[in-house]
Amino acid sequence: MLTFISFWRAAAIVLSDLASSAYYAGGDAENVIGKSAPWFILAVMLFSYAVRALYIESSSMFVRGGVYRVVKEAMGGTLAKFSVSALLFDYVLTGPISAVSAGQYLAGFIKDMGVYMHRPLDFSDNHFAAGLAVIVVIYFWWKNTQGMHESSQKALQIMAITTVMVVILLIWCTITVLRAPIVLPPNPFHAGVVPLNKDSLGWLDTTWFRHLPFKALISIIAFVGFGHSVLAMSGEETLAQVNREIEHPKLKNLEKTGAVIFIYSLLFTSLVSFFAVMIIPDSVRPHFFANLIGGIAMYLAGPVYLKLIFHGFVVLVGVLILAGAQNTSIVGANGVLNRVAEDGVLTSWFQKPHHRYGTSYRIINLIVGMQLLTIILSRGDVYQLAALYAFGVIWSFAMKSIAVLVLRFTEPGNREWKVPGNIHFGKTEIPIGLTLISAVLLITAVVNLFTKYDATIAGVIFSAAFFAIFTFSERHVARERHGKPEQLDQFRVYGNQELGSGAMGVRPGNILVAVRDPRNLYYLRHILGHTNTVKQDVVVMSARLYHREHTFSGSTVFDATQVFDHYEQELFTAAVAVAEKEGKPISLLVVPATEVFEAIMVTAQRLDSSRVICGLSNKLTSDEQAKLTGDAWERLPEPRPRLTLEVCAPDGTVREYALGPHTPRMRPQDVELMHKLWLDITTDPKFAGAHHYHIVALALEELKRELTTEQRAQLLQKLHDEMNPSDQQ
Repeated sequence: MLTFISFWRAAAIVLSDLASSAYYAGGDAENVIGKSAPWFILAVMLFSYAVRALYIESSSMFVRGGVYRVVKEAMGGTLAKFSVSALLFDYVLTGPISAVSAGQYLAGFIKDMGVYMHRPLDFSDNHFAAGLAVIVVIYFWWKNTQGMHESSQKALQIMAITTVMVVILLIWCTITVLRAPIVLPPNPFHAGVVPLNKDSLGWLDTTWFRHLPFKALISIIAFVGFGHSVLAMSGEETLAQVNREIEHPKLKNLEKTGAVIFIYSLLFTSLVSFFAVMIIPDSVRPHFFANLIGGIAMYLAGPVYLKLIFHGFVVLVGVLILAGAQNTSIVGANGVLNRVAEDGVLTSWFQKPHHRYGTSYRIINLIVGMQLLTIILSRGDVYQLAALYAFGVIWSFAMKSIAVLVLRFTEPGNREWKVPGNIHFGKTEIPIGLTLISAVLLITAVVNLFTKYDATIAGVIFSAAFFAIFTFSERHVARERHGKPEQLDQFRVYGNQELGSGAMGVRPGNILVAVRDPRNLYYLRHILGHTNTVKQDVVVMSARLYHREHTFSGSTVFDATQVFDHYEQELFTAAVAVAEKEGKPISLLVVPATEVFEAIMVTAQRLDSSRVICGLSNKLTSDEQAKLTGDAWERLPEPRPRLTLEVCAPDGTVREYALGPHTPRMRPQDVELMHKLWLDITTDPKFAGAHHYHIVALALEELKRELTTEQRAQLLQKLHDEMNPSDQQ
């Protein structure tokens, strides 16, 4: 069954990744660009709203697969493979930096507890963090191999706990700050505030840029600071991935999700950076760069034991949300690589399901293997991981923005929503807002390329390696497929001989939609758009036809692989795409049958359906379809359900038929004739108690009798003339 989630749960999933950056982004930025880092973090968080608008526009176009598919649609497969390589670099680093950051916070708390208990502990924070990170990664590797996916309910619970911590933190920080004169972080555009050295400028430190007058350096400083703070909005790609799961109305809920994410991350991430500079003394703050919120907790106003309790709460929340980000990285990378495999860029070898759990364990092994290698090579150094992580983040953003900009010109239609800031000159639209967003992201990506030399080297090597793997694999797949259809979803098929509403998990009174052509699902889209699936379930059914053949075993039970083949996979892929577009849940069903109309009626009876929907046949009229369906209904065993059949035409017209005995729809002239007969008969006082139904009953009985006499042919001719009045003219 395909199900969807509310915007609150969608926001919780994204924030489990995005809000986790509050634990390390501010400290990493200040470590490189100094005490003015909070201003750059604030700028990044404000700019994240524009980036989120970019993702909403691309999602409203409904190009499935996130960055890869959007870039491929706009700029071709080569740049798409590069962009997904950068995105994978992002995901591969998300896990390690989150797990290592959790270890840093736990190490800091243990040391603070040791000092409070007068038993100071001396151990390497980095090595402790790396060890914990390895344990966390292995734990989620096993859980994802077993098939544990992101639970929106768990994400919502984690964010509820996180919100309690954030509210306490902000209130307590405000009280602490107001006890003394407020001193804001220094202006980054004053000389000497942002250190211009090898750490901040990278390769630019040895070039003529280093010797420019300060006024000429201001614009460079702005992008350098912005680039070193871009981690604060990492996790945006999760919004594109979770968009498929958002319920109807999808676009409005997507906008609500974006608004919740923006407000939450703006308050949490940016204020943490400001409060850290304003509360933690300059002399000790560098020791807390990897454990920034823990440092804030220990320098709040109040007794030490309360601060330690709150510090423990901060660490607990940090471990939960950072571990959640680790899981999100595996799930996200797995989803991206599966989409790439479905598009023919990776061989089917990667998608081979686990023999027991049915998961794409080879892709999971590949992702986790790279994450473990990253943790070991970094030795738990969160600053090194942050620099590497920023490469993937900014380049995936930049490629996505350029792709959406290109699609504005190559495919100007097919958009329910656009990034604001568009100017029209006649029929030409100039996307000023989208162009500015793309320019800022691209310039930041290029600046990061020169200022983060370790990250650039690692990122280029990683991207080049994956680009080579993708290219080689794509050619191999092209030879294997020989023009076979691409982009098909993978389905797990469950066989169940006892078909019923309970076995399917659908409620009685559901709507049964019979589908047969993946290119003509207009009626499924119409039904989903006009059905409240909270109150009524929708079942999408396909009949797999078999000829009646003699079988020596006498078995009529089919294996799941016999019923679900490539055609059903293509058909249900199209059905899932329609459901995702509408944000409505559906249940999928394949029924083996020897006659399609009988299969539909038997299925409707067993599922306790109230309506049956089908498209107009290419060979039959709607009346002929209704007659064959009605004949199949007559063959059902008792008790036969009361059903309505709707035959939908491509032009939007719908013919409705009631199956089985039902009150007929009478024309005004028929009602008038019946009433006149009743008036004539009831003039006789003996028949004063007669009702209209008596008139109808008498007429039907007489018709039934006369059809058995020599008048049958004459009566049928009159019926034909009544049905076809134009033939008499």
